[in-house]
Amino acid sequence: MATILSRRRFLSSTALAGIAASMLPALGAPAAEPSLETTTIKLPRSSTICIMAQMITEQLLQAEGFTDIHYEPRGAAEQLARGDVDLMVNYASNFILGLDKGEAFTLLAGVHVGCFVLFGHEDVHGIAGLKGKTVGVPGFGTGPDLLLTLMAAEVGLDPKKDLRWADPAEKSKDLFIEGKIDAYLGFPPEPQELRAKHIGRVIFDTTVDRPWSQYFCCMLAGNREFVRRRPVATKRAMRAILKATDLCASEPSRAARLLVDGGFTPSYDYALQTLKDVPYDRWREYKPEDTIRFYTLRMRDSGFIKSTPQKIIAEKSTDWHFLEELKRELKA
Repeated sequence: MATILSRRRFLSSTALAGIAASMLPALGAPAAEPSLETTTIKLPRSSTICIMAQMITEQLLQAEGFTDIHYEPRGAAEQLARGDVDLMVNYASNFILGLDKGEAFTLLAGVHVGCFVLFGHEDVHGIAGLKGKTVGVPGFGTGPDLLLTLMAAEVGLDPKKDLRWADPAEKSKDLFIEGKIDAYLGFPPEPQELRAKHIGRVIFDTTVDRPWSQYFCCMLAGNREFVRRRPVATKRAMRAILKATDLCASEPSRAARLLVDGGFTPSYDYALQTLKDVPYDRWREYKPEDTIRFYTLRMRDSGFIKSTPQKIIAEKSTDWHFLEELKRELKA
């Protein structure tokens, strides 16, 4: 096993070195920029494919001058607030929940649109058709349950009264495959697996169906103190992550191979299909502030948070100036 993992690291490192070299002109000349305040950067390691742009950045980060790069397990928003990691890609709703509680991180950019797909069996017609049905999600308190609640409320359902939620102790995807529940909201690589195996049918796809497809699903945030004290390091790390995001959009087969060779995910086919399905090319186009307003209003109406969009945006919880600079530097 050690030999296999070492070989994977070598293959991934070699491939990334070529990517970093090819991207250096677009990355700019670090020597002409202010010196890094630190050469250490801590990022999360997650098994969620759609946010893996942050995990294929090692050589790009090295090209930016980082010499001590750490990948911490999991990837929960509270880790970012504590300073266990410096930057993180996560669901917009998870960040908003944390900011409503007063957690100390700063939203910096949107990364990609969509990724969640709602599947149902033949007797489920649309989100409104979930009334009285049993639904499942990959986990409670991690984002999918909140999203399905908001989606149900958007079409006039009362999620607490109209939906029957599968037992959190059970694996909802398996229950759906076995026909024991009516619908399942999955995120990559689950939708890719269910489609490949022709299980159920797509009821709603947040990558293409409005209004959810018009807003970021996942965003990039930084620990507030790290962003405040290390603006140069923040911008350079963002640049590496956004360049990796561009790679997912422009060369999905190459990015998928990096993910598999790096040991981040086992299936190349599902990784490749995920990178093809998820719109990674919208970070320049969509306004992240619109996403904050969209989710905050709905989360407030549904009782998840007390904050208004104005409060979330105004209280040092967002900083878009790095993003605007990088948009100019990294023109498509």
